[in-house]
Amino acid sequence: MPLKQKRLFDAQSFLDSEGLSRKIVAYRSGAVIFKQGDPCDHVLYIQKGTVKLSVISKSGREAVVAMLSAGEFFGEGCLAGQPVRMGTATATTDSTILLVDKTRMIGLLHKQRAMSDRFLTHMLSRNIKIEEDLIDQLFNSSEKRLARTLLLLARYGKHDKPVRAVPLISQETLAEMVGTTRSRVNFFMKKFQRLGFIDYKNGLKVNNSLLTVVLHD
Repeated sequence: MPLKQKRLFDAQSFLDSEGLSRKIVAYRSGAVIFKQGDPCDHVLYIQKGTVKLSVISKSGREAVVAMLSAGEFFGEGCLAGQPVRMGTATATTDSTILLVDKTRMIGLLHKQRAMSDRFLTHMLSRNIKIEEDLIDQLFNSSEKRLARTLLLLARYGKHDKPVRAVPLISQETLAEMVGTTRSRVNFFMKKFQRLGFIDYKNGLKVNNSLLTVVLHD
C-alpha cells in the first residue's frame, strides 16, 4: 500500500487569494528590505532571490539568524502584535519580494481555515529550525556548525541529487551564521574541499558526504 503523500503548502495560491492586498518590490543585491527597529506593517514573501535575516547588538556586532530563499515568508512577527522589527532583512541576491498588509493577512488567516493550518505548519517548521540552530550553537564545534550550515543552505534532504549548489554567500556571512571568525571558516572550507566534501567549480557545490562531519563524535 503506497504511503500517503504529505500535502505541501502552496504559498503562491495562498497569496493569490481574492481580496489579499499586497505589493511587489524588487531589491538589488545588498539592499536593505527592512531595518531593526522599523515598524511592523507587512508579512513578506520571497518570490525570487535570497534574503539574510540578522540582528545587530548595541556594540554593532551582527549575528546572522537565517538565510531564506524563494518560497519562504519572513517578517511574520507583526501577526503576533510585534510593533517593530527585531532584526534586519537584506537581499543577498537580486530579489522580488511580496509585501502583504498585516491586517488583510490576519483576516484571510481567519477566513480560510485549511490554508491557515498549512501556513501555521509552514511557520512552525521555520521556528523548529531556529531552535535547532540554537542547540547547534551551544553544543557543537565550529567545524560541525559550518558543515550543518552548508548542508542547510544546499537544502539537504529536499532533493535527491548527491551534490547541490549553494546560493552565493561570502565567508564573512558564513562566519556570522556559524558564530566564528572568517579565518576559521576559511580553514575548514579548505579542509572540506581537500576531503571532497565541497567543490568550487562553477560556484560552491556541497556533497551529501559532508553529513559525516555533522554526525562524527
